[in-house]
Amino acid sequence: MADAAALPLRRSSLDAGAVDALVEGRHGDPFAVLGPHAGPEGLLVRALLPGARRVELWSRDRSVRLGALALVDTRGLFEGALLKDEPYLLSITWPEAVQETEDPYAFGVLLGAPDLYLFSEGTLLELGMQFGAQPMKVAGVDGVRFAVWAPNARRVALVGDFNSWDTRRHPMRRRLEAGVWELFVPRVAVGTSYKYAITGPDGALLPWKADPVARRTEPPPATASVVADNAPFRWRDGDWMAARGGRQGVNAPLAIYELHLASWLRPDADKTGILPWRELAERLLPYVAAMGFSHIELLPIAEHPFGGSWGYQPLSLFAPSARFGPPEDLQRFVDAAHRAGVGVIADWVPAHFPTDVYGLARFDGTALYEHLDPREGYHRDWNTYIYNFGRREVSGFLVASAIFWLEHFHLDGLRVDAVASMLYRDYSRREGEWIPNRYGGRENLEAIDFLCRLNTAVAERCPGAITIAEESTAFPRVSRPVQEGGLGFTYKWNMGWMHDTLHYMELDPIYRRYHHDAMTFGLVYAFAENFILPLSHDEVVYGKGSLIRKMPGDLAQRFANLRAYFGFMWAHPGKKLLFMGGEIAQWQEWNHDGEIDWAAADNPHHGGIKLLIRDLNRAYRAEPALHARDAEPSGFEWLIANDRDNSVFAFLRLADDDTPPVLAVSSFTPVSRQAYRIGVPRAGFWHEIVNTDAASYGGANIGNGGGAHTSDVPSHGHAQSLSLILPPLATLYLRYGG
Repeated sequence: MADAAALPLRRSSLDAGAVDALVEGRHGDPFAVLGPHAGPEGLLVRALLPGARRVELWSRDRSVRLGALALVDTRGLFEGALLKDEPYLLSITWPEAVQETEDPYAFGVLLGAPDLYLFSEGTLLELGMQFGAQPMKVAGVDGVRFAVWAPNARRVALVGDFNSWDTRRHPMRRRLEAGVWELFVPRVAVGTSYKYAITGPDGALLPWKADPVARRTEPPPATASVVADNAPFRWRDGDWMAARGGRQGVNAPLAIYELHLASWLRPDADKTGILPWRELAERLLPYVAAMGFSHIELLPIAEHPFGGSWGYQPLSLFAPSARFGPPEDLQRFVDAAHRAGVGVIADWVPAHFPTDVYGLARFDGTALYEHLDPREGYHRDWNTYIYNFGRREVSGFLVASAIFWLEHFHLDGLRVDAVASMLYRDYSRREGEWIPNRYGGRENLEAIDFLCRLNTAVAERCPGAITIAEESTAFPRVSRPVQEGGLGFTYKWNMGWMHDTLHYMELDPIYRRYHHDAMTFGLVYAFAENFILPLSHDEVVYGKGSLIRKMPGDLAQRFANLRAYFGFMWAHPGKKLLFMGGEIAQWQEWNHDGEIDWAAADNPHHGGIKLLIRDLNRAYRAEPALHARDAEPSGFEWLIANDRDNSVFAFLRLADDDTPPVLAVSSFTPVSRQAYRIGVPRAGFWHEIVNTDAASYGGANIGNGGGAHTSDVPSHGHAQSLSLILPPLATLYLRYGG
């Protein structure tokens, strides 16, 4: 068959300028020239198919030939009469195949005016199921509707597997009212890779862009977006979803296991590989449940190009990382977690995004998602761009992302990363490197408004879901309701508690008396917010060493210190979070390219820590006094807060009057103390339910023989008291009436 250039040319009804703009990829309104149009002699069809040999028109049922298109430009423009006004197929003869498909340019506008209006207002919370690539039927035809926001672009075209990545083949329709470009491409299948070829306002073709609202991506290092399946997932976690509000409330026992999925456990046969969601469900969930954790918290699982960022530089805020499998496998994982009694929280990053050219950066040739001025739009610390929270479409995009993760994947909560960097315009900036707000202050009012909108939307749309702020400053009312002047988060990480107490624990016990307040200061503000006590990944990287390496003393003392510290933490007001590896006192610092040192758990010292964490979780869950009033001053009473010389702390955890109180006593010197008297509010027997010096945990088994009876000796403001043996470097829990 002859090449297209050798075929006889018919004169086009378009003027030469329009033809040139179309075939050269410069025409901004392809629907004005492609597809069916009324002509002086009836209906006319034009199709731009570079490389095609022949094009015919057929009825949808292939029973009637409706015409043939003639080549009118050697660069691939075909034109011809449609003999009958009815839906038609294009039968395209390529050099090596014949393709039959409906004409993308025969379909009308796709997105409804209400959706475009809501998008422009930043309130289209269903963005993940409206924009991007959505498999659907249009006029009875199966295909994919693509939609992308690029208001300043001159032209946007689809490139992908379905058109040999040819920028000429599928230019999109611009919806002027919202700056959105759309196109329905018939017969595109789930699993197809694609990108957007965008011409900027200056006429330059930008690097091909991944879809900001893609729900699936190619596995890194590939960067294309992938058409995701829209088939509804059959959830089996109805009981969990109905009850999770109670499981995650401020009076519930939240014990969170934070982990980086890729380095939690590597495949047996490939220590550089990654376990997929299906295997993680089989291996991770039983482990977490057996350890007594109520939740797992995943470092960001949104797609990110650089694995060494741990997910904190995401580029696809609607797509789970393809490293672990397709999105529906994440749904299966969460469903399995819920049926195993484990909640799933994911870290989510709306503070900044990477500068990769195929991502959001200068998306349509302008600073669209980010601020143009680097004093507002650039993070030096992370070499990233800052979202323009004051732009309605951008804040709406971010809120819709959060809602998508919670609704589509049934996540139970989002931990919002780097909130402090969002709240302050001068975050990590010197004088002159930032722009004050409209009142001359340092607060980022637009970001504050965004966070309030986010938490309001989550509360309204996702009953029982929680949001958690990683916020390291004293910004007020982070976890108070928006209607009461707060930011609306459910919880806030207590970074101050973590820094103070870790500093104390790193000291040689002989010096701890001089830093006694480091362990007590947290109670000054413990009830100002709904706190989570975090021993997170940030404390075991970048040369900081593992938790066990932070502890002073010889080997036995290091482990005793860590056991005592864990005991203090689990009794302290606030929910609990521990990063993976801490539960076995992993010796080496976390390495994202490795895995947890699972063999260490076979060592009695390491195995003892693991057993202790399990038992602390069980006690924390079983004893309402340890969790029911975590966020209330009435749930805590200091008994001994000033014994600096002995480095002893003692306090009560309380629930209601009908619930047995729990006494927690921590001794942070390597000395056993006999007949140490502590006043208590109730007379009778106090049962020793946890002793971190127990032999089963690797300790010396010094204790109180299972408990102690009170004596009528007043102490610490109470009419009776206990005389206790305090093991060295240990924490005891004693429950009344055990």
